[in-house]
Amino acid sequence: MNAPEPLPEQQRRDRVTAGTPDSGFRSRLVGPIGVRILDRIDRGLAAGSIEGHLPNGEMRMLGARRPGPHAVVHVKSWNALVRLARAGSVGWYEAWAAGEWESPDPVPLFDLFMRNRKELGQAARASGWARLAGKAIHWAKRNNKPGARRNIEFHYDLGNDFYAAWLDPSMTYSSAVFADAGQGGDLQEAQHRKNALLLERLNLSPGQNMLEIGCGWGSLAEQALRESDIEYRGITLSTEQKSFADKRLLAFGRAATVSITDYRDVEEQFDAIASVEMVEAVGQRYWPDYVDCIARNLKRGGRAAIQYIRIEDDVFDAYAHSQDFIQRYIFPGGMLLSESRFRALAKDRGLSWQDQLDFGLHYAETLRQWRKRFDRAASEGCLPQIFDEKFTRLWRYYLMYCEGGFRGGGINVAQVTLVKE
Repeated sequence: MNAPEPLPEQQRRDRVTAGTPDSGFRSRLVGPIGVRILDRIDRGLAAGSIEGHLPNGEMRMLGARRPGPHAVVHVKSWNALVRLARAGSVGWYEAWAAGEWESPDPVPLFDLFMRNRKELGQAARASGWARLAGKAIHWAKRNNKPGARRNIEFHYDLGNDFYAAWLDPSMTYSSAVFADAGQGGDLQEAQHRKNALLLERLNLSPGQNMLEIGCGWGSLAEQALRESDIEYRGITLSTEQKSFADKRLLAFGRAATVSITDYRDVEEQFDAIASVEMVEAVGQRYWPDYVDCIARNLKRGGRAAIQYIRIEDDVFDAYAHSQDFIQRYIFPGGMLLSESRFRALAKDRGLSWQDQLDFGLHYAETLRQWRKRFDRAASEGCLPQIFDEKFTRLWRYYLMYCEGGFRGGGINVAQVTLVKE
């Protein structure tokens, strides 16, 4: 949504439209708290604006100091703001699920929160007991070997029919690379382009062997095997993905194998290793184990192509010390990378970091297209019947939340080549 022209400070303060006051007891009790929370958010919006329609009937403009996204939010209950202040992104989702706030398009709002992350500080993060409780829940979902299997099953074993209803026909569940992210384009073609960039990094030759850590439904494997005379091994912890990939790669015979294997259990030498958006499921505690797997199993001079999602270092510590909405409801045990920390781990293990390519806006476009496809599948009754309206709304919120994060620039996606020295 296009933002209004930035307002002079006095006009910005005066931009409040009076409405019919809500005279309810709870509103009179919580309302002043909600106003103070709005004041904190207003001070933290260095760019962009929020047109807030409040429970007492007023309209208040927040921000509008510099150009940026413009969000429209209808706060139905002051409790929504209390949840936000107490439990951060978890509370804000729960308020949305409870109907305490709504927006014609939440993506600009999530963009704003991420874009203004430095100025907002802790205004939209969990605090007190909610932060401690979230941290404890996240710790309980840590990715030791049994926990990793449970966490992967929670997300990926929702069923192949579920993902097939809204992913592109290649069944690729990671960021595509478009010819022009601003113009969009065909999603399947963009996924093929992304895979081609990864394979170009590996520079495969006939007779070589390749490991893929987290093989998904086999789209990269199929493309690699069609283009190069190699031997391929894929590992996953998802029985649903293995079943699909086994059938997909059947035509390649013994040249392709997929197994249910934890990356920590791989003990074999490979010319090339690929891993596409799998490291986010590892967790910070196990990053050294993941990098050890690459260093241990890659032949000297071999190349690893990694696609990863990072959260910028200016917000990483605050992110790592609480539990966010995605970790609570979508990816238990997940953790976006701190690139600086991960890069240091690679260097310590003799892996040279080369040819990094960032393409965050391509992920925003990928998510936008997934959401359109998801909405169409839901409206046409194409999602499996076991998933109710609450689940469908949760996943729609997840796709919007992620899109806004990438548009706001605080999270990014990248490819990098690691070369074993």
